[in-house]
Amino acid sequence: MKKFLLKDALKNNYAVGAFNFSTLEVLKAIIAAAESQNSPVIAQISESAISFMGEEYLKDIIASARKQCKVPISFHLDHGKSFESAKKAIEMGCDSVMIDCSMLPYEDNVSITSKVVEYAHSNGVFVEAELGSLAGTEDDLHVDDKDSCYTSPSQAKEFVERTHVDSLAIAIGTKHGAYKYSGEAKLRFDILEEIQKLIPNTPLVLHGASGVNPVDVQRLLELGVDIQGAKGIPDEFLKRASEMHICKINGDTDVRISYMIGILSNIEKNNKSIDYRGYLSAGMQEVARLVSHKIEIYNSKNRIK
Repeated sequence: MKKFLLKDALKNNYAVGAFNFSTLEVLKAIIAAAESQNSPVIAQISESAISFMGEEYLKDIIASARKQCKVPISFHLDHGKSFESAKKAIEMGCDSVMIDCSMLPYEDNVSITSKVVEYAHSNGVFVEAELGSLAGTEDDLHVDDKDSCYTSPSQAKEFVERTHVDSLAIAIGTKHGAYKYSGEAKLRFDILEEIQKLIPNTPLVLHGASGVNPVDVQRLLELGVDIQGAKGIPDEFLKRASEMHICKINGDTDVRISYMIGILSNIEKNNKSIDYRGYLSAGMQEVARLVSHKIEIYNSKNRIK
């Protein structure tokens, strides 16, 4: 098996930041931040990102990035919807895959997850699954509030025992996308605590965990992007979660917001230039700033010996 970054996180009470990318520039920014913070990092690709970037391009990018990265990096399929999707990601060189059948009947989730685990483990790849459903929208994933549900601690224990997954994404009140809450954010740390007790050797994962910083939201509004009302998870909640058995925290919306702020701010300042390297570089700097901040929150800084 390849190195499982979440094993050390579980042992030493911190979380590894998992950041989605769909361009080479964003990936390079994520890696630069991890190297500057001496932190392990997970670079995630969704099915739609694979479609956008192209499988063969991604295969070469993953191989090249792994050779050049100066800190431990893991490439991960985010929200794979089928066995075929997981198999494709493994063939591309991913170190771990997520099979997300959380919206299917429980027994179907168990059956498909078990099949993916058997295939992935035979290829030295780790598997993340999900139990419970998060509301919100991310890429082509959409779950209405009425269809979301918290993870059952007792079912989580049974699910892990039956499927032998390496990590489990749980639903405790986070949501996908930029518009997570109309009121105050609330996370069910009591559910997390109970799950932690029942499956102490299984790293837990938090999806839908972007902070959606109000300062950044205001800046995007000023730049002409209408994300009025966007709201995310407070940093203090994420810090607490990283100290309570959450070993991997996903981030996508924050990355997109930071990237757009960098690009649009640069265009605003240099509106007579058509050298796109300038505004792409500015976007990368903002993403690196964000990732560095998250690494601090998750307490994964200076974990590389």
